[in-house]
Amino acid sequence: MKKYIYTLLIASAIGSIKPAMAQTKAYETIVDGVKVIVQPSGNDIIEIQTVIKGGVDTYPASKMGIEAMAMRALTECGTAKHDKNSFKDALDKVSASVNGYAGKDYAVIAMSCVKPDFDTVWPLYTEAITEPKFDTTEFTRIKQDAINALRANESQPDASIDKMANQIAFAGRDYAKEPQGTPEIINSLTAAETKTYYNSVLTKSRMFIVIVGDISQADIESKVKGLLSTIKKGAPYAMKESFFRAYNNSFNEESKELATNYVEGVTSGPQVSAPDYYAFQIAMRIFADRHFLDVRTNNGLSYAPQAWFSSGSISVAKFSVSTTQPNKYIAVFDKLVDSTKHNGFTPAELADMKVTYLTGFYYKNETNSAQASSIVSNEVLHNDWRKSLTLIDNVKKVTLADINNAFVKYIGNIIWVYQGDTKKVDPTLYKNGTLHTGDNPVNN
Repeated sequence: MKKYIYTLLIASAIGSIKPAMAQTKAYETIVDGVKVIVQPSGNDIIEIQTVIKGGVDTYPASKMGIEAMAMRALTECGTAKHDKNSFKDALDKVSASVNGYAGKDYAVIAMSCVKPDFDTVWPLYTEAITEPKFDTTEFTRIKQDAINALRANESQPDASIDKMANQIAFAGRDYAKEPQGTPEIINSLTAAETKTYYNSVLTKSRMFIVIVGDISQADIESKVKGLLSTIKKGAPYAMKESFFRAYNNSFNEESKELATNYVEGVTSGPQVSAPDYYAFQIAMRIFADRHFLDVRTNNGLSYAPQAWFSSGSISVAKFSVSTTQPNKYIAVFDKLVDSTKHNGFTPAELADMKVTYLTGFYYKNETNSAQASSIVSNEVLHNDWRKSLTLIDNVKKVTLADINNAFVKYIGNIIWVYQGDTKKVDPTLYKNGTLHTGDNPVNN
């Protein structure tokens, strides 16, 4: 009886979720060959994100960071009409923002303002995109800022182990490139070559624009047409999906003097177009909870064990832990994966995670900026921005068999990386596994 009541409560909770993003009908329009996606907001904030598709696919490894530097330069190096200070002063007067950033699969140039100031901010936004100055003096300054940030990040063990995992797992693929670059590469970049790179990717064929705000369609189309008037058409572009699989367990170590040891593993995940994409997302979230409980609570091996699904043009599952007992960790991990594959997840876990996942998603997407970012990622990765509005339907369809099958299908051989005291880890346990071998590190 208790289980029946619990199921009713979960179903009721899912049914009561009313996504703010879908309350007013979104639409798309084409302006001069560029898709413009509009989500009315019902508030006085205007958020616009112009997307340039391609990411790490658009530059060689020797130029890692060039797109990130270009995105910074758009607002930090002035425009043809404003130097850096006057550009920022104009934005500060109305408490607006214009900024750019770059990731693995795309770059974004975003603006945010209140509706009464839209006509003031839009010309500045257009300038930043179409008339960036790439002033040499200012570019030298932002290069040093970027180098300082990279060096600070390199001293963070979590960032360092993840970078190592990506470089080894994705060796030979574009995804091995770090969008923020390295201090050495950033230092070598010039304002002129960065401007040339930016102009090469600023094409209508790579662009789409997301607007979250209450602006008339006529005003949108007029302003976007003006923005696009000087941008070239460019060659057709489509994101290249690539499946990742580890054909053997592997272990790579790096000796470092750290307070504890860091371990990260990378294995398969479904491509964004796969029918079991949402099922695997839910499976990994449930497994992350189990992983945390088993590693931290039950065995006291780490204060912050993690497991997650990272999706993009290449999608993978990842596991990470900081621990003083790496051999015991892999024994606990192997046993947990084996148990999950053989016994599966439970109906209660699935029902609970559906509610947790959906309420968390819609809670995070209450702001115009977050809504725009969700639309952007779905349009880039799925070529279907409407998935950001129909997530609840896709999640509700997922069954227990779906998540159990997805976990078994994708969680296989793992590429492990390790940073810390190499004398404390036995690589064979990570390469050969600890189950059915006579080894039992947990009791050693």
